[in-house]
Amino acid sequence: MDSPYIPTPPCVFQGAPSPVQKTGRVLRWGVVATGNISAKVTEDIARLEDAVLHAVSSRNPDSAEEFADRFGFTRSYFDDDRGRGYHHLIDDPEVDVVYVAAPHAQHYEISRAALLGGKHVLCEKSLTINAREAEDLIALASSRGLFLMEAVWTRFLPCVNRIWEVLVSGELGEVRWVQADLGFPSPPDPASRLWNPESGGGALLDLSVYPLTLAVGALGYPDGVTAVGAVNGDGIDTQNALLLNYRSGASAQLMSSLVAAHTRTGTIAGSKGWLRTGAPLHNPVELTIQPHLGERRVERFRQVGNGYTYELREVTRCIQSGLLESPTMSWEHSLASMRLFDEARSQMGVRYANDFPARTL
Repeated sequence: MDSPYIPTPPCVFQGAPSPVQKTGRVLRWGVVATGNISAKVTEDIARLEDAVLHAVSSRNPDSAEEFADRFGFTRSYFDDDRGRGYHHLIDDPEVDVVYVAAPHAQHYEISRAALLGGKHVLCEKSLTINAREAEDLIALASSRGLFLMEAVWTRFLPCVNRIWEVLVSGELGEVRWVQADLGFPSPPDPASRLWNPESGGGALLDLSVYPLTLAVGALGYPDGVTAVGAVNGDGIDTQNALLLNYRSGASAQLMSSLVAAHTRTGTIAGSKGWLRTGAPLHNPVELTIQPHLGERRVERFRQVGNGYTYELREVTRCIQSGLLESPTMSWEHSLASMRLFDEARSQMGVRYANDFPARTL
């Protein structure tokens, strides 16, 4: 049962086959970057019956070759005197779809190059640094007839889609309040993408999309946002708090942090009861439901692989069906998120190099 705001993907409908089961023609994947998230997602790409791990790229030849050997990619590319590794990957005519897992500040230029090269794109969140970049990518994907999606995997998980089902059922009544947080103490390290302003570091762009997902699924995008945060000497937010306001009188309180250990849970409260996710918020497998005048219950969920299989199945289904965007993670929602984050950064005083006039490729 769909949320009014985030449609449920077919791969988690009741009675749906396993998300690893093929739904059409085989897609050949290219993976850009070889960090931790790339490894986890690649493990799940390999589980799909209609996916082939074709190529991986990295700036460093050793990293590219090691990653290719570890996961069984056919080819590896890296920076050399002929150009960037990701350009070599995009030039490979056998790559159908590119998964972009580079730091935030590189999402726009790599995704744009991939679209110009005729490739479908799955790009890690946040889709770009700002709404202007996102608008350009979406316009380009539309004009080229190519699929583009921001990789907010939480939207595709069984537990999260069960939340929308509970809300639509009316069991909790009218939703009035959402609270969600996600944070962990990360040792400051200028070399880490989380702490490097040149990489688009900070808690907002890295973490806040997950608390925002819970608010959007329950209440939609807000009519206004108030943002406060702690900004360090390098100009990135080490933590932030967002208050989302709705004309209905409902509100959402969202927090993310790189300096504090949070509960990493979310609560949705309505006129007839409340529900709470288990931790971690971005990948919950447990849901507590408490009707106001009823008994509390706990529902638990099993996931396939690392949990990215559901997102990857949706990407595969959409490309096989000729869709340019996923209803579950639409272009409209990616733009709405980037505009909200632009406003939040403006209020906190956080700016990145990408916020200045666009660079030409």
